[in-house]
Amino acid sequence: MSVRSRTTLLAAAVGLVTALAVTGTAGPAAAAPPPSRGCTSSVPYTAGQYGYDTYRIPATLRTRAGTLLAFAEGRRGGAGDTGNIDVVLRRSFDGGCAWGPLTVVAAGRGDTRGNPAPVVDSRTGRIVLVTSYNGGAVTEAQIMRGEVTPEQSRRVFVQTSRDDGRHFSAPRDITAQVKPANWRWYATGPGHAVALTRGPHAGRLVVPANHSAAPPEGSADTGREARYYGAHAIYSDDGGLTWRLGFVDDSYDGVDNANENAAAELPDGRLYFSARDQNGTSAGNRLDTYSGDGAQTLDRPYAVQPTLNDVPVVQGSVLQLTGNGAPLLFSGPSVPTARRSMAIRRSEDGGGTFVTVKTLSALPAAYSDLVQVSATKVGILYETGVAGPYDSIEFRRVPVGEL
Repeated sequence: MSVRSRTTLLAAAVGLVTALAVTGTAGPAAAAPPPSRGCTSSVPYTAGQYGYDTYRIPATLRTRAGTLLAFAEGRRGGAGDTGNIDVVLRRSFDGGCAWGPLTVVAAGRGDTRGNPAPVVDSRTGRIVLVTSYNGGAVTEAQIMRGEVTPEQSRRVFVQTSRDDGRHFSAPRDITAQVKPANWRWYATGPGHAVALTRGPHAGRLVVPANHSAAPPEGSADTGREARYYGAHAIYSDDGGLTWRLGFVDDSYDGVDNANENAAAELPDGRLYFSARDQNGTSAGNRLDTYSGDGAQTLDRPYAVQPTLNDVPVVQGSVLQLTGNGAPLLFSGPSVPTARRSMAIRRSEDGGGTFVTVKTLSALPAAYSDLVQVSATKVGILYETGVAGPYDSIEFRRVPVGEL
């Protein structure tokens, strides 16, 4: 039996696969099953279904109406990071137990659209989605070496939804506002962005992101472009209409290579940033830092987070729970040398230290995104599977009391 057949049978056995239809394809959209509020998990995306070879790069949020949105990349031609890739979406009205039809939010049409970073504008309730783009025939390595035209290189787009995620505006190019001329690679998130709720920048939308810069002219670093990875943030103070470049991590020393950036607003109003260390020489795979001015500058450079030393080189998610004394959460695999054993960690000191409080399974697992479903439930949308971490994207509901 094939890997995908085993995965599909496993999902069906626990009643997790719901009927769906892809926007723009033939055939009527099938209705989602009646809500089931007692579920523990569901599987909104399974590899091989509905015209996509693989689903990757999950991102999730809860709308003002209480709807859960599960974004992902739908990869048509294979599991690779480049090629014909769409940004897709499914919606849940019962806290992540059942999911409605699959829709295409940003169509690749042969090119690559991905790295969804969604956020709810707290002033209007609109959903703002920022994504990344590159030509479908080019690779990250070619982009980092500067071998592609600006049109085929990484670009940044924004879309909005005024109707709870049913429909989104066409992607609008904001690259000129947020990408300096000497940058090559560029990636938004991946994972949810942040709407600030406290202090002088309340209402600001902050999207954590990362980039690579061109080595200085005449540098001997040809072939070592990875040392020029860095994290940054972009922000909007008008609900996503205009954007500015915030802080830029530009040490480019090859020691701490901040990449795939995530953010959470702490109770004191500071932003906590957690980034993957992309093969730097530090003794650790997770880096973190803080911003006290709404992502315009950093309080200190990115540094190794030693209490997350069991995380492999992979994306991770952070979420500040609401309520007095509520903790900061981090999600990511928990085997330092492999993408497996998805776990949730808890911090009582604003990201100073973390302890593991919940391991979801020992199965392969990779990227994830956290969301607060309700006062008593946390959700995690994450890549996992039996044969490998990209078999499916599962949504797990975890009682807050267990965290």
